[in-house]
Amino acid sequence: MLKKENMAVKNLKSRRVWTVAEAKARLSEILRLSEAEGPQRIGARKAFVVVPEHLWDAQSSPRKPLGQWLVDNMPHGTNLDIPADRTSRREIPFADGGAG
Repeated sequence: MLKKENMAVKNLKSRRVWTVAEAKARLSEILRLSEAEGPQRIGARKAFVVVPEHLWDAQSSPRKPLGQWLVDNMPHGTNLDIPADRTSRREIPFADGGAG
């Protein structure tokens, strides 16, 4: 099945390009052809491609949850110098608690 899918992607350039007007009028046919023959190209100036879901899923990698991505991409072995004096040098507004 992968060979058929790869062949469909390779043949994409040799397929016809549907105009936007044709695509609007013949959407059902374009969807059927994308399933039977592979991706269908729409538009000349701004090109779009209609791809069956199984081809899309095969090409895209599954996304990791954000927490897992952060753990996997966290810098390791970085020695950060934490200053001994942790008092702030900025003025803290409303620190006196009084009304203005």
